[in-house]
Amino acid sequence: MPIATTNEVIESAVIRAPLSHVWHFIKLAEFPKFYTQIKQAEHIVKGVSDETDVYKWTFQDGSVLEIKQDEHSNLDHFITYSVINSEPELSYSSVVSTIRCWPVTSGEFEDSTFVRWTSKFSSDADIGVLEDAKYKRRDALQGLAAAAQKMVKEHQK
Repeated sequence: MPIATTNEVIESAVIRAPLSHVWHFIKLAEFPKFYTQIKQAEHIVKGVSDETDVYKWTFQDGSVLEIKQDEHSNLDHFITYSVINSEPELSYSSVVSTIRCWPVTSGEFEDSTFVRWTSKFSSDADIGVLEDAKYKRRDALQGLAAAAQKMVKEHQK
């Protein structure tokens, strides 16, 4: 009998870099610059609007995902995207992810960025899929922090 679970993964981090430096990477084409599991992002379809582009992400292991941008807001600092195709085929029907960024304006982490990455999976995703997603997002957030902090250092020169 499968383990009952919520089919949502939520990971977050405080990145010690200003919002402008973090937000710079939150575009489907930019993911390979911080998410080391992605070897290449290729723009394959121009959507019916600027907000609905499709990208092909080729991963280091050779797997390929086609990702559709569902929403992108430069005002509210979030991107929502979904997987529309996969090679090899995924073991679940669907997933929709959102990355949202907020500036930290005071306190110990002032001039940092709070990043929250949520992924909502279809009900046929099992606990293994959710655990895998959790650790992949944690790794990607570490990579995002490193890329944004590198940008900060370059701007200080």
